[in-house]
Amino acid sequence: MTSLPPPKALLFDIGGVCVVSPFQGILDYERAHNIPIGYINFAIQRGHPTTGAWQLIERGEVELNDAWFAAFNSQLSNPTSWAEFCKREALKNSKDDGTVPKVAVGEEGKEDVPPVPEIDAKKMFWQMMRMSRTPDTFMYPALKKLQASDRFVLGALSNTVAYPTGIRDDTGELFTKGLVHAPPPNPYANDSTDISDCFEIFISSAHSGVRKPEPVAYELAVRELSRVSEGKGRGKIKPAEVLFIDDIGINLKWAKKSGLRTLKVDLGKTKVAVEELERQTGLKLLDEKPRL
Repeated sequence: MTSLPPPKALLFDIGGVCVVSPFQGILDYERAHNIPIGYINFAIQRGHPTTGAWQLIERGEVELNDAWFAAFNSQLSNPTSWAEFCKREALKNSKDDGTVPKVAVGEEGKEDVPPVPEIDAKKMFWQMMRMSRTPDTFMYPALKKLQASDRFVLGALSNTVAYPTGIRDDTGELFTKGLVHAPPPNPYANDSTDISDCFEIFISSAHSGVRKPEPVAYELAVRELSRVSEGKGRGKIKPAEVLFIDDIGINLKWAKKSGLRTLKVDLGKTKVAVEELERQTGLKLLDEKPRL
């Protein structure tokens, strides 16, 4: 148990927490196409807060279509982002004496940057989206136990994409965003395919127009969690009484600045996060043997 009292509300990210991380799809794509690990995430985060293709789609300000995929491809191919990434990696791999490797600096002190990698943004995007329909082996059962306990107000705050009706993926298949549950004997085989059914509030960036790490997103989440709590006769909820669970550092940083408690979920380590969630809530959330 922690020295802090249990939170009154639990606020979950979805991708990388409750379902398999779409960033695993990025990592797989980078490995398969010999792209430096971490570059694609770097390029996404370097997108302009108000005009970046990824940022726009997550706020629901543009439609998911071929024009957007072209803009996303441009974001991933931005030479400035690529140069910044190369310089950062060169500095990380500097020699012990602090000098920058020659690969980073060429003649006359100019940065010697290799060509920007070729990225098929559309193919990678759909790879991410297909992957993120799978419930996480450890966190999803924990979420179901928390839901059944009714001890905490459960909410979700997720950066999302709105899918137009009838949209097809890169293979031409009709895309459906619902969860894909494993068949029996999986005890959750007949669960709803709508992840939002696990929560009392669900804030989708593409539908609300606010996205993490914008402070207004956390303010909205706390306000909605408090509304549900008051409706149950449990009183108001303060930011410090909310535990926010996410897999992205910048989202957690701004959540903490907004007064929330935070729990980091590292890629591929949701079991560790559930163990910490057990300590925070005082509930047994891990199965002896994962059943998904």
